[in-house]
Amino acid sequence: MSVTRIIVGCDHAGFKLKSIIIDYLKQNNYEVYDAGTYTDESCDYPIIAKQVANEIVNKNFDKGILICGSGIGMSIAANKVKGIRAAVVSDTCSAKMSRLHNDSNILCMGERIVGKELAKDITAIWLNTGFQGERHQKRIEMLD
Repeated sequence: MSVTRIIVGCDHAGFKLKSIIIDYLKQNNYEVYDAGTYTDESCDYPIIAKQVANEIVNKNFDKGILICGSGIGMSIAANKVKGIRAAVVSDTCSAKMSRLHNDSNILCMGERIVGKELAKDITAIWLNTGFQGERHQKRIEMLD
């Protein structure tokens, strides 16, 4: 079984939660690449989101995780890249459904919204839920 390769990025408002998620992923034997930012100094989230999204569509990584204050800005920026389905998630049910029905390939969370333990639960569910396919496949194709 191959190891899932995950690229994780954040802006300054997601810096602390990104570190927690990276540690969690490594503890659970995922291969992780930290795409930055690397400090809590103000930065522009679209740059990080675009970098992570491009790495996913170019198949350099299996999935991506983006974190900002709310998750919203990162998702908007990432979804500008063709082939990306970035979902803002702040609960476990949405994490599951974003994978089952939408085949999301980037998980977006907000550090100001999601606590660290919930963020770990969301990440685990998101990574361990597969795409249901079938009738949903046609809808995914319509997005592209």
